[in-house]
Amino acid sequence: MHRTLITWLQAAPLAVILLGFLVAPIIMIVIVSFWGATEFSIYPDFQLENYKFLFSSPVTYKVFFVTFKYAFITWALTLTIGFTVAYFLAFHIRSQTTQIALFLLCTIPFWTSNIIRMISWIPFLGRNGIANQTLISWGVIDAPLDWLLYSDFSVILAFVHLYTLFMVVPIFNTMMRIDKSLLEAARDAGASGFQTLCHLIIPLTKPGIMIGSIFVLTLVMGDFITVRFMSGSQKANVGRLISNDIALLQYPSAAATAVVLLCTVLIMIAIMLRFVNIRKEL
Repeated sequence: MHRTLITWLQAAPLAVILLGFLVAPIIMIVIVSFWGATEFSIYPDFQLENYKFLFSSPVTYKVFFVTFKYAFITWALTLTIGFTVAYFLAFHIRSQTTQIALFLLCTIPFWTSNIIRMISWIPFLGRNGIANQTLISWGVIDAPLDWLLYSDFSVILAFVHLYTLFMVVPIFNTMMRIDKSLLEAARDAGASGFQTLCHLIIPLTKPGIMIGSIFVLTLVMGDFITVRFMSGSQKANVGRLISNDIALLQYPSAAATAVVLLCTVLIMIAIMLRFVNIRKEL
């Protein structure tokens, strides 16, 4: 009994922090999502008008489709890049010092803010930017490419730049836990490099892949600043929809959209966790 009490007391500070800064705000958002609003005020009420308007509007489905498109493409690209980088660091770099140095090199972009890293692409991708001028000087194109900036391409490029490290870190951490004797045993058994990758490395790396996927998908689904700046305000995702409602002081509508987005993300995470028991495999 005494030991149980000590355990609860040790967990109490963290529980209080989670309740105050995570659970309570979510509960408040859910409550506000049922309130009503006029052009000048909001009033406490219990109504479903916000959700009815949200699900009856074709704009909602278009915006969610764009959000899923950005999330899926970013996930596929970050997974490909992140797995390749992690594989190279874990299995092709023998020196631990070199591994650490190269890994820290990957983190250098995180020494600056997301806004600075994102905006740095604008002068590079613009009509008179470095990319277009270089391609013209090489004779690859005759006129500047308009789709490099303020397009889906620039939005996804910024997402990949911002969030690839969230895929590299968990995959690299999981790969470093793989017993190297298993790789030697696979080679001794006559397995090719591709067979070793498919039947040994990828299955053992699934927890890291899943953790990185959760990070990337949740970050992209909720990001609206990147979409706003890199699309020139020509594209919108769910986060941008919430931001616009808040700017118009339509807090109940914004809260309803946030609740739907939260439920969507939680469903996605639940589906992914059905494939891998992260707690058991780590």
